[in-house]
Amino acid sequence: MTKFIFITGGVVSGLGKGITAASLGRLLKQRGLKVAAQKLDPYMNVDPGTMSPLQHGEVFVTDDGAETDLDLGHYERFMDEDLTKFSNLTSGKVYWNVLNRERAGEYLGETVQVIPHITGEIINFIYRAAEKSMADVLITEIGGTTGDIESQPFLEAIRQISLEKGYDNCLFIHVTLMPFLKWAGEHKSKPTQHSVKELRSMGISPNVIIARTDEPLDEQIKEKISLFCNVKPDCVIENLTLPCLYEAPIMLHKNGLDEVVCRELGMKTEKPDLTEWETMIQKIYSRRNRVVIAVVGKYIKLHDAYLSIIESLNHAGFDVGINVKIKWVDSEEVTEETTSDIFRGVDGMIFPGGFGNRGIEGKIIACKHARENKIPFLGICLGMQVAVIEFARSVCGLKKANSSEFDESSPPTGSLI
Repeated sequence: MTKFIFITGGVVSGLGKGITAASLGRLLKQRGLKVAAQKLDPYMNVDPGTMSPLQHGEVFVTDDGAETDLDLGHYERFMDEDLTKFSNLTSGKVYWNVLNRERAGEYLGETVQVIPHITGEIINFIYRAAEKSMADVLITEIGGTTGDIESQPFLEAIRQISLEKGYDNCLFIHVTLMPFLKWAGEHKSKPTQHSVKELRSMGISPNVIIARTDEPLDEQIKEKISLFCNVKPDCVIENLTLPCLYEAPIMLHKNGLDEVVCRELGMKTEKPDLTEWETMIQKIYSRRNRVVIAVVGKYIKLHDAYLSIIESLNHAGFDVGINVKIKWVDSEEVTEETTSDIFRGVDGMIFPGGFGNRGIEGKIIACKHARENKIPFLGICLGMQVAVIEFARSVCGLKKANSSEFDESSPPTGSLI
């Protein structure tokens, strides 16, 4: 039988639930377990495919074509497992499915309600993910923050799962903020207490609390959290801010997370072999030389819009022992007059994907600068399209060359000259 681990977040967003889920997945995999992961997002979009990169960050596409949340990229990079369409669900998709069933008469005239129909759709999705993956452990991250209205159906659904599957087969992990007040010289547990209280009011009592903090926790504050939040003392796990996110599995292992999880779920496993991971960390810190790569994009105000590109560059640098410095270039600021200054000292250039005509001419000018100055460059999706346009204009003499995506009146090939 699959064991279910649910990860929720409290106090504020952006605490690293995704990294926690990915790190735990890696640790359990190294213990010999088959692990799958999924993210449940409370927003009403059907999927993130048409959402603005400046609001949501990048869209991570799985092997089977699902357009999903960027946290799935962390899952794959940490766990080294290919995820699927059963790895991401949104409120929009839940309501879409339920309403389509209602219109098709599948509910036989029942009054369609949040409970049991919406929660039932969420529960069935989680069960399908467990069934399709045939995993020993399914890690499910609930997006948003405890107390958000839009997250309530998801929390109710996982509460029902714990009742159906039994508490021995379900584990709740709550990631919360543990602020350190420098002027007082102490951590404050009150935000965590209130967040756990909110979660318990929904029928969920966390088994493990991950305390996200910038300063190490002392035993006194851990005991206080244990007492007031009703968890075992060793189930209060410190999650310290780190210079490198790939250190997170090692840190959480040293703080006992995987040991506690296996104990609470009654899973007897091997001790994890983290030699390969530790070797990677050593390589990260032994890098010496440096290269500068310009990323010429349209959404650089939010670097998460290009997260997979960032991580690909980092991983390449890890492998060859080089620090990769990314120079972020807004394509709207690139002109014939500014290229020399903007790209001075750049060793390579990447033109990432995107859509729409904003900033396209700047990308074309940047492509031309790279080609003429023999700067290695890579065009991805939209970036490759732009590179073709630049070559057609500058080398082939097709001065009016363009894409109908950017200019609907762009003439056919035969009339470009």
